[in-house]
Amino acid sequence: MKSDYKIKDINLAELGRKKISISEKEMPGLMTLREKYGSEKPLKGFRLTGSLHMTTETAILIETLKDLGADVRWASCNIFSTQD
Repeated sequence: MKSDYKIKDINLAELGRKKISISEKEMPGLMTLREKYGSEKPLKGFRLTGSLHMTTETAILIETLKDLGADVRWASCNIFSTQD
């Protein structure tokens, strides 16, 4: 089955995950939402699409929405601002 996404360099995944973990400490609001409502899945059934600069902070937002039950699709709005 052909995937509907593109990864330029999968070798950056581990470094990207480390950067996300560091940034999570700077975003207590989203982390609290995950902890408080993650098991309830209040966004289950919601389909969300977004387009923002792809940064570690955006990754945390996307992961939080998914943890809350949403089906999320995302696109980078600017290829020059996309981070690992």
